[in-house]
Amino acid sequence: MIKALIIDDENRTRELIAKMITSFGFNVEAIALGENVETGVAAIEALQPDIVFLDIQMPDGTGFDVLNQVSKRNFEVVFITAHEEFAVKAIKFSALDYILKPVDPSELKATLERAIEAVSHKKEELQFDTLNFNIHASKKKLVLKTQESVHVVELDQIIRCEADRNYTSFFLADGKKILVSRTLKEYETLLTGHHFLRVQQSHLINMDYVDRYDKGNGGSVVMKDGSEVPLSPAKRDVFFKILENL
Repeated sequence: MIKALIIDDENRTRELIAKMITSFGFNVEAIALGENVETGVAAIEALQPDIVFLDIQMPDGTGFDVLNQVSKRNFEVVFITAHEEFAVKAIKFSALDYILKPVDPSELKATLERAIEAVSHKKEELQFDTLNFNIHASKKKLVLKTQESVHVVELDQIIRCEADRNYTSFFLADGKKILVSRTLKEYETLLTGHHFLRVQQSHLINMDYVDRYDKGNGGSVVMKDGSEVPLSPAKRDVFFKILENL
């Protein structure tokens, strides 16, 4: 079942949207929880929703603040606002849509249908990526799907991966860079056991491409292509243990 979270500083609005969503009869669980930035972020982290209906103006900030504070944004966003001038900013935050207060049931239903379709498409793509990874696992290859192409990459050609919000950049031995719309966490799960280590929140490296460790500036790993990656103190012990056993 798809999980939809409604965050709004007006309890009446939250409950109304939840009731509307339930009345549509879709396979969606509507959860009215979160009345400000703090509780909204907490609700997202705890519930891991597929869709978030997010109020823009709240007592302690805005819906944009909520999106900036969540650790991982892997959900569709629909902004709720009484002011249409926020539309441009909503689009810049890659929102699926925005709806105006008072919420019109037919508009909400149409928006929800599009959100469900987007969520389903994402899940299908993830299954596709995972399936293709498993198919090529014996050959140690990974399928990377971008907006333009589908790349089949040998694991031993991947030097490192770097996160940028919900995107991951792959840096290859031939100098090529591939940007995919998947989180680094997903690839960390796939690449575990293949000499890859997440040495810092935004960096996953192929240990076979480590050139040296520099102690300056808090400690960093220098890769064979000359790139430098910060090493988290929490990962230092496991990094050197793996290094010793290569």
